[in-house]
Amino acid sequence: MQSDLLLAHDLGTSGNKATLFREDGTLVRSITESYEHGTKYYNGSWAEQIPADWWTAVCQSTQKLIAEIDPKRIGVVSLSGQMMGSTPLDKDGNVLAPSMIYCDQRSEKQTRILKEKIDPDRFYKITGHRLASVYALSKVLWLRSEQPGIFQKMCFTCAAKDYINFRLTGRLATDPSDASGMNAYDLTSGRWSEEILDAADLSPEMFPEILPSSSILGVITDQASKATGLAAGTPVAVGGGDGSCAGVGVGSVAPGHAYNYLGSSSWIGLTTDQPLFDPRQRTMIWAHCVPGLFHPTGSVQTAGSAYAWIRNTFCQQEAEEAAQTGSDVYELINARIAAAPVGSGNVLFLPYMLGERSPRWNPDARGAFVGMNLETTRECMLRSVLEGITMNLGLIVQILREHVPVDEMRIIGGGAKGAVWRQIMADAYDCPVHKLNVLEEATSMGAAVIGGVANGLFDDFNAIDRFIHVDDIIYPKKENREIYRRLLPVFDECYYGLEKTYSNLAVLPQYENHSNSK
Repeated sequence: MQSDLLLAHDLGTSGNKATLFREDGTLVRSITESYEHGTKYYNGSWAEQIPADWWTAVCQSTQKLIAEIDPKRIGVVSLSGQMMGSTPLDKDGNVLAPSMIYCDQRSEKQTRILKEKIDPDRFYKITGHRLASVYALSKVLWLRSEQPGIFQKMCFTCAAKDYINFRLTGRLATDPSDASGMNAYDLTSGRWSEEILDAADLSPEMFPEILPSSSILGVITDQASKATGLAAGTPVAVGGGDGSCAGVGVGSVAPGHAYNYLGSSSWIGLTTDQPLFDPRQRTMIWAHCVPGLFHPTGSVQTAGSAYAWIRNTFCQQEAEEAAQTGSDVYELINARIAAAPVGSGNVLFLPYMLGERSPRWNPDARGAFVGMNLETTRECMLRSVLEGITMNLGLIVQILREHVPVDEMRIIGGGAKGAVWRQIMADAYDCPVHKLNVLEEATSMGAAVIGGVANGLFDDFNAIDRFIHVDDIIYPKKENREIYRRLLPVFDECYYGLEKTYSNLAVLPQYENHSNSK
């Protein structure tokens, strides 16, 4: 029987998306399974997930996806996954503790100590990333310092997709894109940096073998076959981190297109043939899933998750209406946002709900509304949330433009569905915004193409052209563009005005609510 299907998994923040594609690029079916225990946020800067939940979601989504097809039709399995996390494993690959995911920033103390042992500028030149607590390296150091009993049993740390690949094949390895998220990877040599690991006093053996994204890691084991329903012996590609897979999924497989992914977090990325080092280290550089290329990126912690927060906190009215009518709650909220003036009546929202990466790199930063008065409406506050997220992304666009032109922006991710948000992006970025035909499956699509290249189904990464086309273009409006040009420097100024306040708040205890106690 011909193996004519590609199975891709995308291990996201809230769940795993399993997607099936034909070789001609046709999307057959997609299923998302939420993680049973979700993400545990606590202590202000901690964020954990249970790796067993990833595996359960992969198994269940696979079983549902292929329930009506012969599993032997699947020619390759390939994964994309959330980056920068640290999953501690013992010598047999057993998980020792919850995974500290990308937005976990508990390791500030360990990061500061490492900065005393290696020059931060030198570190950035080696890795393309600043020394920061969001990366796996600092999280491993936190584990060594704060949970030595676990660290003593720990033999490996790995990213999310690498753990699932291990469960599927019995082999632990990573690819250059996820290796970049460890923050111990040398961009130039393509190996773990001895200089950094010596400074951190960590063994390189703790970090997985590095293989090309588009290589075959192994095959589905008998045990994994029983758990997933996949045929034993099905090839499994190494795959890549979600940021780089998204780059493949939007067609950014050669120097050219800029793109913006709008999910729980959000990032803007490019593909280049040379690293683009920012003198102020505001952006980062990943190794691309396409060999020999690089992926300069700026990433914000809370985009869709900040929008979800405003939905849950301020939009009970829309939630009730959606439940009663079967409408999409976000469409109802977007209608309110569209009714508000551009610029939200000069109300600014700082979207730093879980600290911030680009361009702030401040784990203590927090969200804020600034500029409200007695005439401020709920609609203005709702709109200011989308504008605040977008203006922070707009700062990243400005940084990238210091190196290369950004004349258009391809948009993917669930947040790209709303035309009102795409118009805000076009106006704030001052360039046309191109919505692709596939939004939420674009990252899975990139993983599928990587798998197809790995298994010889595709000659090269240009096979993505079979999958995608531009579905809609929104152009900036001159009058709106001028409003954002005036607001953006004020938005930037607000952060710096509150920077000391953020530091002062970070050292204060968080008191419980005792108002109902007697």
